[in-house]
Amino acid sequence: MNKTERDQLLRTLRSRFEEHPARHAGLAWAQVLARLDAAPAALKTLAAMEASGGEPDVIGVDAGSGELLFCDCAAESPSGRRSLCFDEDALHARKENKPQGSAAGLAQEMGVELLSEAQYRALQELGEFDLKTSSWIATPDEVRALGGALFGDRRYGRVFVYHNGAQSYYAARGFRALLRV
Repeated sequence: MNKTERDQLLRTLRSRFEEHPARHAGLAWAQVLARLDAAPAALKTLAAMEASGGEPDVIGVDAGSGELLFCDCAAESPSGRRSLCFDEDALHARKENKPQGSAAGLAQEMGVELLSEAQYRALQELGEFDLKTSSWIATPDEVRALGGALFGDRRYGRVFVYHNGAQSYYAARGFRALLRV
């Protein structure tokens, strides 16, 4: 990432940070910038989140580690990360009409995590997300072992978590990423 790209990304992140103070009450931009300056590799990941339509923003601080938590805060599941099955096992198991990849595989490439169910529900406390789309979320091993995977969305003023076959994929389902910095 060159200096111009870095500066543009930081301007975008700062603008979003300042537009949505309720997402990160008690944090100042100077704290975020200091953390990003100390972890330059995180900027590459944030750029990938931004480029795929995620609109990353700080949503809190991990109580145990003190890490800043960046999450996709786009109103709908990131447009550049849709039409993906759940994970690489599901992708390889498809016999025909394979999607372009998997949510878990792309998350790993990007250096991010899929949101857990608790994290997805906490994000929904900060705004209304996935009113027209849905997002794959981290799935317990016992569910995945049976061929399923979880996804969430918001409908009728409520947050729902559902199940689907891990091999399925839809144009309106992507995934939201979490980055710890």
